[in-house]
Amino acid sequence: MDYFKDDLKWDRKAKQSLRILVVGAGIGGLAVAIGLKQSGHDVIILEQVPHIAEVGAGIQMAPNAARILGRFGMLEKVMEKANVLEKNSLRRYANNEELGTAPLMPEIGQKYGAPLSVIHRGDLQAILLEAARAENIEMHLGSRVVEADPSFEARVKLQSGEWLEGDVIIAADGIKSDLRRQIAKAHGIEDRSQPTGDSAYRILIPKEKLEHDPEALELLNTNVGMRWMGPKGHIMAYPIKNNKVYNMVLLHPQKAGAPNEESWTNRGDKTEMLDFYSGWNDLVKNLLTYVPAGDVMEWTLNTHRPLPAWIENKVALIGDACHPMLPYVAQGAANAIEDAGTLTVCFSITSDVSLALEIYQHVRKSRAEAIQLSATTTRKALHLPDGPEQQKRDEAIRNSNKGGHNPDLWADTEWQQTMWGVDVMKDTLENWEAYKGKVEGHHLAPLNATIYT
Repeated sequence: MDYFKDDLKWDRKAKQSLRILVVGAGIGGLAVAIGLKQSGHDVIILEQVPHIAEVGAGIQMAPNAARILGRFGMLEKVMEKANVLEKNSLRRYANNEELGTAPLMPEIGQKYGAPLSVIHRGDLQAILLEAARAENIEMHLGSRVVEADPSFEARVKLQSGEWLEGDVIIAADGIKSDLRRQIAKAHGIEDRSQPTGDSAYRILIPKEKLEHDPEALELLNTNVGMRWMGPKGHIMAYPIKNNKVYNMVLLHPQKAGAPNEESWTNRGDKTEMLDFYSGWNDLVKNLLTYVPAGDVMEWTLNTHRPLPAWIENKVALIGDACHPMLPYVAQGAANAIEDAGTLTVCFSITSDVSLALEIYQHVRKSRAEAIQLSATTTRKALHLPDGPEQQKRDEAIRNSNKGGHNPDLWADTEWQQTMWGVDVMKDTLENWEAYKGKVEGHHLAPLNATIYT
C-alpha cells in the first residue's frame, strides 16, 4: 500500500486469553476491541444505542493513527473511502489572502511511513464495525453501562440492573462517560466540563448543490484543505467521500444562553451562521448559501480537566472518556486509536492486568494531555482579533515555509513530528522493560492514588 511502511516486528499473540469488556462502540472502542481480539482475547462490546448510525462529519486520519489501522488490517479499506489532501492552505478571513501552505501528501506519507487523509466519521466507524463483525466480536447493542464495581474490579452494571464480569474493563464511553465520572469521584473530584466560549457549525454540502458554481466546484474537486482565520473564529474545509461532499467546520463564539451540552446532533440556526460570517470573504459567504436551513449542526466546545489517573484497579479509560480533545489540531480520533494500539501491545506481552494498565497509562497519559493542551494553544492563535498580534501571527505563517515556527500548530513541522512521528506501539514494545521497571512496585492501591486539586 502506498506510503504504509511498517518495520514493527512483534509476536502479537497474547500469552493468556483474557475476557475483556469494552464499553462503547465508537472509534476508540471498536479499534481496541479489534486489536485485542486479533491478539487472542475474548472481547465483548457493550454499546448503549440500539442501532449504530452514521453521525458526525469529516475527521482527519493522521499518520500516527493510520499506521495502527494498517497493523490491524483496516488501512486499505479506510483509504478507499478517504480523501488524500495535498496541502493545507492558511488564509485571511476577509480578503481570502493565502498566508502560507502546509504540505501534506505525498510528503507526509514518505516522512512518517503512513498516509494522512480525511474521512467521514461515519465511514470510518462503519469500516471498524465491519472488521469487528468479521472478527466475530460479541457485541451487545442497547446495553448502557451505568457503573463499575465500587472497588473497580472487572464488573459493570447495565441500566437493566444486570451485572457483567470479565478480567478487564475498558471504558470507551465517550465525552459523557459514566465511568469517567465514577473514577473522578473516587479521587475526590467532581467531573464537569468547562465551556471554551466556542461553538462549531458542522455542515456538509453535496456535489449536486455546487455543480453550477465553477469556483465552489473547484474546491470540491481539489484535495486541498482550506483554513480561514478571523476574529473570534476560523473555518476548516475540505472534500470528503471521494470528492462527493464538501465538509466545513466553522468555529464561532458560543451564543449567550446556549446550552453547554456536548452533542453532534444539535441543530444550528442558518441565519445566525450567515450573520457571524457576513464580514468574511465572498467565497466563504457563497459556500454557506448552499447549506439547507435544516442541515446546520452546532456543537458546543467544552474542555475537561485532566484526571489524576486513567486507570483504577481493573478499569481503564480510553479516547474521549479520558482525553476529550478540541478540534484545533485534529487529533481526537487519532489519539483514541493510539490508546487502542498501546493496549493491544500491553496485553499481548503480559496477562498481568495491573502491569498492563499501568504501562498503558505511562505511555499515553502525558502525551495525550500535551496534545490536548496544544489544541487550546492553537485556538488562541487562530482566533486573534485584527491588530498587532494578528499581524505578527500572519508574518510568522508567511515565514514558516522558510523553516520558521508556525503558530498554527497543526501546520507546524516540529509539532507535526510530535503528533505524527511517534509510534506508540513500537515505543511500548521496544521500551517495555524500562517502563516495567518504572511502574513495578508503584502500583497504586485502588482509590489511594494521589489526588490533585
